[in-house]
Amino acid sequence: MTTIVDDDDDDSSASSVILAFLLGGLTGAALALLYAPRSGQETRDLLSERVRETAERGRELKEQAVGKGRALVDEATQYVDRQKQEIDSRKERFTAAVEAGRQAYREEKQKEGV
Repeated sequence: MTTIVDDDDDDSSASSVILAFLLGGLTGAALALLYAPRSGQETRDLLSERVRETAERGRELKEQAVGKGRALVDEATQYVDRQKQEIDSRKERFTAAVEAGRQAYREEKQKEGV
């Protein structure tokens, strides 16, 4: 059985994770500045490297979130297509049953009339 999850919840939780990650990175960078026994240039170089690493991790998280979103959309589309096929099949069976009932009615009416 397939469960479809509300996209708003996934978007919200993914956004929260990314925001928390970025805020943690910025907090770590600020603390590193305050407590680092390095020269200004070394600290700036270290910060630049950390910002690049954080940006790369953010891009990776975004790619993962987009991939998961696409997979969910594909799954939902397949589910809807299967449901449409099932409805069409039931509609055809119902139509055939109604037509068989009509035919039986006509045959009985002809027998009565004869």
